[in-house]
Amino acid sequence: MEKIRWGVLGTADIARWQTIPGMREAENCALYAISGRSIEKARQYQAEFGFEKAYGSYDALLSDPAVQAVYVPLPNDLHREWVIRALEAKKHVLCEKPLALTEAQARDMFRAAEENGVHLMEAYAYLHNPFVRAVKAELDAGAIGNVLYLESAFVGGPPREGNYRARRDAGGGAQYDLGCYPLSMALWMLDREPLRVSASALFADSGIDLAANVLLSFEGGAVANLSCGMLLRANRLDRFHLCGDRGEIFSAFQFNQPGEIAYTLVRDGKAEEKRVTAPQNYRLEVEQLGRCILKGEAPAVSPAFSLRVARVQDRILDAIGFWK
Repeated sequence: MEKIRWGVLGTADIARWQTIPGMREAENCALYAISGRSIEKARQYQAEFGFEKAYGSYDALLSDPAVQAVYVPLPNDLHREWVIRALEAKKHVLCEKPLALTEAQARDMFRAAEENGVHLMEAYAYLHNPFVRAVKAELDAGAIGNVLYLESAFVGGPPREGNYRARRDAGGGAQYDLGCYPLSMALWMLDREPLRVSASALFADSGIDLAANVLLSFEGGAVANLSCGMLLRANRLDRFHLCGDRGEIFSAFQFNQPGEIAYTLVRDGKAEEKRVTAPQNYRLEVEQLGRCILKGEAPAVSPAFSLRVARVQDRILDAIGFWK
């Protein structure tokens, strides 16, 4: 099987613990190059994961003509700069969520991809999960009728001291880092933009939001209630529930969860448990972008979808006063 030669732009934790292991499983991926702010860290990753080459700067990796695609797990405020540099170097790009700090930045990035004839896809690994696809298929088939209410939450632990998630200027805080999950889930399932957005948040002295709650109202009467937070010292909370005028769907699904996942479909008063088996989610997104490059597939997480998420995220951040 033909494989895409991938480079990884940075040595972030998400790359080490999730995406690179997924890349190693991906059938159409070759781990070609890793770069870091220090050559020592890059060489450590090279030895650990089997990259062919290690570079001590991001520019050096982008200058390697053998690199075909680049994964960007950098802090949020660096996405626009380094994604555009990679695109201008004619590399296809998979960029961690949130793609950009604003819709305007995201538009700049997709414009650069189009101008350079390469793909740019936002890395919502969980959206490639067969569970998400199965639930969406239930909705599209009318299994619970017209959706009236969607509830989704992602609450995790506080950011480590010095981590960019603790800095407002770097795009830290709960809504950027975790709130984009329930937001993207709502927009994926309902497949339209909300008419109204209301939101409130709890802020730390540093200026980041520690928790946020969002209400979205949609044409047709559907309401999405979304929560996120950086509050838990142990464990984490994921919640997902859909209610329609004919039934409901609920699950203990965790974002980016592999393995066997159960969900319950309640219809006409009868409950049925269904099960879906999901591979490692990060593998799925890498393989999908590989097929875009090799076989002409369209990115599953499309530019239009990413722009919609960014646009609604702008409205939420404005509602909570994040940038004031």
